[in-house]
Amino acid sequence: MLNLADNTGAKKAQCIHITEKKSVAKPGDIITVVIKEAAPSGMVKKSEIKKAVVARTRKEFRRPSGIYIRFDDNAAIIIDPKTKLPIGTRIFGPVARELKEKGFTKIISLAPEVL
Repeated sequence: MLNLADNTGAKKAQCIHITEKKSVAKPGDIITVVIKEAAPSGMVKKSEIKKAVVARTRKEFRRPSGIYIRFDDNAAIIIDPKTKLPIGTRIFGPVARELKEKGFTKIISLAPEVL
């Protein structure tokens, strides 16, 4: 289960598939999610299937410099799968620097903090 860190109207989502051939998704990975909770006037509705990029994970991950990064929650941002642009216009909370390396520059520019 993931929180959504954008203003598309979705509150919670569940990961149903990791696009890359991995068993665990790390920040910057594209996943398929189903919306579990959503605001009635939002851009996305409950039980819709969307693509999202992982922004934060509770499980720590190692950077090449040797440091480990861990966040307080699991969060994702809903994206358009063809253009890799976020559907929402605002991003809430910090995002990992790995998103910039994977080509999500629009998300990095909208985020209030990049760790």
